[in-house]
Order: sequence, then C-alpha cells, then structure tokens
Amino acid sequence: MSSGCEWQLTAEQLQERYRQGERHFRRVDLNRVDLHGLALPGIVLERANLYRADLFEADLTEANLTGAILCRCNLVRARLNRAALREADLIFANLGEAQLQGADLQGAYLRGVDALKAQMQGCSLAHSNLTEANLHSANLAGADLTGAFLVVAILRGANLTGANLAGANLAGASMRGANLTGANLTGAVMPDGTVHP
Repeated sequence: MSSGCEWQLTAEQLQERYRQGERHFRRVDLNRVDLHGLALPGIVLERANLYRADLFEADLTEANLTGAILCRCNLVRARLNRAALREADLIFANLGEAQLQGADLQGAYLRGVDALKAQMQGCSLAHSNLTEANLHSANLAGADLTGAFLVVAILRGANLTGANLAGANLAGASMRGANLTGANLTGAVMPDGTVHP
C-alpha cells in the first residue's frame, strides 16, 4: 500500500517521543503498529499511515488525523472526541463504541466501517462516504450529515435527533427504529429512492 509516508516509527519510539513533548508526526508510517490503550491526546498524525493499526481504547482526543490512512484500523472504544479526521480513509475500520463527539470527518471515506454503538454526537460527516457502514445504535444526535453518502448503510436504532441530513443519499439504507426527531431531511434521497421535499 503506497502511503506517501516519509518515515517509520515503532510504538515504543512514538510513545517515548510523545512523552518528551513532541506532538507532530506528520506523514509517519505506523502500518500495523500496536498502539492499543495509549494516551496520545492532541497528537498530529496528519497524512500518517495507520493501516491495520491497533488503536483499541487509545485516547486520541483532539488529535489531527487529517488525510490519514486508517483502513481496517481497530478503533474499538477509542476516544476521538473533537479529533480532526477530514478526508481520512477509514474503509472497513472498526469504530465500535468509539467516542467521536464533535469530531470533524468532513469528506472522510468510511465505506464499510463498523461503528456499532459509536458516540458521534455533534460530529461533522458532511459529504463523507458511509456506503455500507454499520451505524446500528450509533448516537448521531446533532450530527452534520449534509450531502453524506449513506447508500445501503445500517442505521437501525440509530439516534439521529436533530441531525442535518439535507441532500444526503440514504438509498437502500436500513433505518428501522432510527430516531429522526427534528432531523433535517430536505432534499435527501430516502431508503425507497424518493426525494424528501
């Protein structure tokens, strides 16, 4: 997988440099590195390669992961509150029970992501690709899903209270039991293919 990364680090090297106060690790290659449980709030991993990295229960609060490769990454129960993930590649990542409150995922590629019971209140997913994503029982209250691509996504039991789904594509999405109270569906393509007025 070509990532355009410029340098490699082990988990131990990253942790030691972070402990010494370094926060900027732009374009670092952390492919398949085990970072589970590490506390790295505010770290800058912009355009980093974290393909198949293990970030189980890692604390990445307010981290900058803009444009990062997080394909097939284990982010189960990770803390990504207010993290910057614009245009990040999260194809088939596991975000089960992850905390993403207020995170910026605008334009992110989340095809096939598993975000079962993820806490995503107030996050921005505008123009992101969530095709075939599993958002079963996810909390997306107040989330911005403007123009998001949610084709064949699983949204059963999801909390979409007050979410902005204007112009979103929900064709074929499974939404049984989803709470859409106060949601903006203006111009959205509904699961049955009709366009909401």
